[in-house]
Amino acid sequence: MADGSSETKSSNQMWGGRFASGPDAIMEEINASIGFDKKLYAQDIRGSIAHATMLAHQGIISAEDKDKIVHGLDTILSEIDSGAFEFSRRLEDIHMNIEARLAALIGPAAGRLHTARSRNDQVALDFRLWVKEELQMTEKALTGLIAAFLDRAEEHAETVMPGFTHLQTAQPVTFGHHCMAYVEMFGRDRARVRHAIEHMDESPIGAAALAGTGFPIDRHMTAKALGFREPTRNSIDTVSDRDFALEFLSIAAIAATHLSRLAEEIVIWSTPQFGFIRLSDAFSTGSSIMPQKKNPDAAELVRAKTGRVNGSLVALLTVMKGLPLAYSKDMQEDKEQVFDAAESLELAIAAMTGMIRDVTIRADRMKAAAGSGYSTATDLADWLVREAGLPFRDAHHVTGRVVALAEQKGCDLADLPLAELQAINSAITDKVYGVLTVEASVASRTSFGGTAPSEVRKQIAWWRARN
Repeated sequence: MADGSSETKSSNQMWGGRFASGPDAIMEEINASIGFDKKLYAQDIRGSIAHATMLAHQGIISAEDKDKIVHGLDTILSEIDSGAFEFSRRLEDIHMNIEARLAALIGPAAGRLHTARSRNDQVALDFRLWVKEELQMTEKALTGLIAAFLDRAEEHAETVMPGFTHLQTAQPVTFGHHCMAYVEMFGRDRARVRHAIEHMDESPIGAAALAGTGFPIDRHMTAKALGFREPTRNSIDTVSDRDFALEFLSIAAIAATHLSRLAEEIVIWSTPQFGFIRLSDAFSTGSSIMPQKKNPDAAELVRAKTGRVNGSLVALLTVMKGLPLAYSKDMQEDKEQVFDAAESLELAIAAMTGMIRDVTIRADRMKAAAGSGYSTATDLADWLVREAGLPFRDAHHVTGRVVALAEQKGCDLADLPLAELQAINSAITDKVYGVLTVEASVASRTSFGGTAPSEVRKQIAWWRARN
């Protein structure tokens, strides 16, 4: 007895800590998914009601059993919504938790619900429904963010600011034009969301474990009841791929990257060195030690959440990359990544929409910076081509000499005397001063999609008609 007791104790210590009871505890811990897939309860119940209704319609189960099942599922939905439902890790997942409770409520009729389906197509359905609903919410959130940018773009269609390349002053633009750049980015994100909804608008239920079923089910009926365009067309593919989840994560990663770029600009622009914007107290915090500080915490956290979203995409790609057809338990690891990315993206869009609507634009600081770094030099080169007939490369060289002179004298291009300009190139006339101001520069950029206020307003109108 002593030897056996000692051996058992030693074995338990080997498992250690929370797994002291041995392999059974480890298996329960690694196998259970109820801790996170309980988020799918509404989709699971909705799918089960549609499945039971179809089974009764096809004469596979009785109408009486169907009514009991539907009533029981409605009761369970109310229990979960109210917080009265007790989830059990012993029952592994959301499907078995609901099925066990249904059996307790209605008895043997509950066992008929699983006819002609498997947990494989059941979880594929639940997850697809959840991702589809999340995409629909993302579409609405992006529409709100685009609307916020359209409002600011209209308000600042003529507000001049520096346009940057390499974070160096390049050419004057308008803040409205800059806002419309983000409208284009988030508009493409929304288009990707819409395409993803279209791609995944197929019902998995009825594929069963992997080969379909011999019962005379009507998959078109369940697809219609669940709001899908049609059922999936191959039972193996139905249960074995998660590309709809990968597509969601890809979209989320791209959108989060756009949000991160915007967040970076907000962080930079709110510094005293730039001073282009002022964040409200609602989206910034103070320092615990430096009373003068106002930190752009919301923007910084949006920027950081991009790492979480990107990590979720890489994680699920890695889970799926080596799986043979059809279903493997590895795919249980698909949901936490999507849930986390969805929550991060939802919060980031909401925070950014609030910041864009709430931020104070310091137009005076933007205008002062717009003329720095000889930002109208390109306008001078263009004028030399257009008015003096110089080839652009020659005009570029002349402009370089003019900029060098301005740097030497410590003044702006518009402050150089005409005589000194003509000493560099005799074709320059006093008309050149009409293109050397930042206002004249932006007003001249009337090409389609350009920064001229008139063109910005055209693009705003185009987007408002479609948003």
